[in-house]
Amino acid sequence: MTETVAPHPSRPRLHVGLTGGIAAGKSTVARVFAERGAILVDADKIARDVLARGTEGLAAVQDEFGDRVITAEGDLDRAAMAEIVFTDPAARERLNRIVHPRIRAFGRRLVAEAGPDAVVVQDVPLLVESGQASAYDLVVVVESPVQERIRRMVEDRGMTVEDAQNRIAAQASDEERRKAADVLLVNDADLDALKRAANKVWDRFIAVDGDGFDPDSTQGRDEPAGEAPAADAAEPAEDRGEGRAQGR
Repeated sequence: MTETVAPHPSRPRLHVGLTGGIAAGKSTVARVFAERGAILVDADKIARDVLARGTEGLAAVQDEFGDRVITAEGDLDRAAMAEIVFTDPAARERLNRIVHPRIRAFGRRLVAEAGPDAVVVQDVPLLVESGQASAYDLVVVVESPVQERIRRMVEDRGMTVEDAQNRIAAQASDEERRKAADVLLVNDADLDALKRAANKVWDRFIAVDGDGFDPDSTQGRDEPAGEAPAADAAEPAEDRGEGRAQGR
């Protein structure tokens, strides 16, 4: 379902939506943007905050799913919750109805507080799934080969292959994310290559003295980003080398 977002009382100079599939390298790009001066609004961190012990959000989750998702200490049992929602789309939708409005409200407050000269980058894993692309001046998508993402989740996060596949299946496809993208970063090389590509995106589309991005241009969200001029410019050949991606 597409959400209509009301205008902020105070808009930043540029409001960027950053997204990508799990283990695609989005966090690396977010760190580069933050190092370049962006104010980073992290949806995953906000999700943890709105479901912290004693919050109204956690109480709503407990009412919906019962004590089985609450630890003895009164925290959200994230492993138990994940086991439920990543194998049951209906349960996942019930959780999203509780969590997503709270995350968006919290994020809107942070954006409104950033100031008119700021670049705000919202790191939103489910930006496409929640229909939020139109809320941003620029949407940057990070993409990486599925098998490489599974390897990272198994080796770096201790997941089983089945768990990793379930997490990927629960998210939008690469094709769906490409359609929402203004700029596509393909993470199919190494960590340094991903950082170089992220810096080039900043220099061209985000920096005050860069080319800038025209949200009214014909390129963008209704076309596959890989076929769009902006995405082509964001994917120089030297930054799309062969080999295993290492960005996290």
